[in-house]
Amino acid sequence: MAGRIRLEDRECPLSTTVQHVGEWWTLLILHDAFDGYTRFDQFQESLGISSSMLTARLRTLVADGLLERRPYRTQPVRHEYVLTELGRSLRPVIVALAAWGNARLAPERRSMILVDAVSGEEVEPVVVDAGSGRRLDDSEAYVFTAGPAASDGMRARYADTVPARSALAPEVAGNG
Repeated sequence: MAGRIRLEDRECPLSTTVQHVGEWWTLLILHDAFDGYTRFDQFQESLGISSSMLTARLRTLVADGLLERRPYRTQPVRHEYVLTELGRSLRPVIVALAAWGNARLAPERRSMILVDAVSGEEVEPVVVDAGSGRRLDDSEAYVFTAGPAASDGMRARYADTVPARSALAPEVAGNG
């Protein structure tokens, strides 16, 4: 369609993130990888996904740098899929998504919970600002603003928000 913006052409970080992990099979495969699954048959059995769909999703996860494909057997050749550092960095996002889902269920309806690996106590994950330690769930305390690579359109969208001090180009930050 003429005039339609392709997902990969958008500058919004949400768009680019969704491009990589937005399909629900992708999130479920990554969740299984965090649980230690590495082999095709493990993913397939856990998820009940078709071979062709699993092959396509694993290929995309490898191409996106979230999983690494490496041989674990030579005769016949078999591969495993291991989380990369980039893939492992998604764990807090997946934990937060699961916690959001669980928060909307009665405790007795939760099929999976997050616990402290040592104590076994259930934990409640929250997203916090690393600098201040403040929770980010207050929608009025934290707002998005244009970053240093923002287009004119993105700057116009956020013209009425507080500019980010650390995101300003050095020449702009020094003229304040």
